[in-house]
Amino acid sequence: MPDPTLRDLSDAELQRYSRHLVLPEIGFDGQRALARARVLLIGAGGLGSPAALYLAAAGVGTLGLVEFDRVDLSNLQRQILHGTGAVGHSKLESAASRLADLNPHVRLEPIDTRLSSANARQVIRRFDIVVDGSDNFPTRYLVNDACVLEGKPLVYGSIFRWEGQVSVFHPPEAPCYRCLFADPPPPGLVPNCAEGGVVGVLPGIIGSLQALEAIKWIVGAGTPLTGRLLRFDALKLEFRELALSRDPECPVCGDHPTVTELVDYEAFCGLTPDGADAARDITVADLRTAMVGSAPPLVVDVREPWEWALAHLDGARHIPLRELPARIAELDTRRDIVTVCHHGVRSLRALDLLRGAGFAHVRSLAGGIDAWAEEVEPGMTRY
Repeated sequence: MPDPTLRDLSDAELQRYSRHLVLPEIGFDGQRALARARVLLIGAGGLGSPAALYLAAAGVGTLGLVEFDRVDLSNLQRQILHGTGAVGHSKLESAASRLADLNPHVRLEPIDTRLSSANARQVIRRFDIVVDGSDNFPTRYLVNDACVLEGKPLVYGSIFRWEGQVSVFHPPEAPCYRCLFADPPPPGLVPNCAEGGVVGVLPGIIGSLQALEAIKWIVGAGTPLTGRLLRFDALKLEFRELALSRDPECPVCGDHPTVTELVDYEAFCGLTPDGADAARDITVADLRTAMVGSAPPLVVDVREPWEWALAHLDGARHIPLRELPARIAELDTRRDIVTVCHHGVRSLRALDLLRGAGFAHVRSLAGGIDAWAEEVEPGMTRY
């Protein structure tokens, strides 16, 4: 007679998860807990790729995946969930195909949308634990606040260049993201991966650690990273741990919270809904109009030479950001100037530099040359 303790696992699953089943910290009860678990993964990019692969391989019963982007060739250096044949296609479709092949016992719930204040709580409350693989501050604060308000544990991860961070936020037993970062940095201060770069293997390490923390949480094994921030320096191959504590003054999880509903996170992070600041930015549409006008602005492209070689605007002047302080004299302080980079981070730094040097009529192209390629010149090379 079959062992009744195995009734929730098929013969194929018993064989598939045999290395889990012999672990005393997981065993049959833990594997059944994984099969019953509902995990929500935000993003199928650098962090989401390894997290999704290992969560699916581990036998998580339901994996919700929030994603609305398409696979770009520049993603493949680190987003290992997708292959060359998926370029141009939906990341959700690519993920669904790969994960179904990896483990057909996992039920994937694709959520083809951008999380917002209007839908985040409704999405998150359907799951047991959330793994955040997002790459921008508005989404991080949105996901944190929604998890706190819904009482869900949040596995946090972030990457930049050669460094990464991981933690688990779950008030009131442990702090939330806002206890660690009460306020977002000013717009443009922290470049994203496209602007600052990231070594391809780093998100594999951090995303795998996020999957590990989610699995530990589900099966109740070991000590979770609650109340601790794990920092990883890939250049030194060094891990450091920082102790975290809940902030009693935290506006979300503190003793007297003031945030009881989700807010406008674009505005909270210093951005208007379309990502542009009218006093500092110019939209792609407005620049296109200005460039064919009677007094077109001077476009100053501050990207690196290799980026300029891939794609640039006709008539633009190329002055890499690192050379700009020494070459300011080449520019006319009286002329309208638009600074351009890849996505609009370095161009904001160039704007501040020029305004500080007495240039009164400077704006930055919101979204950078990538937005120009998407909206104006579809045939332009994107990277």
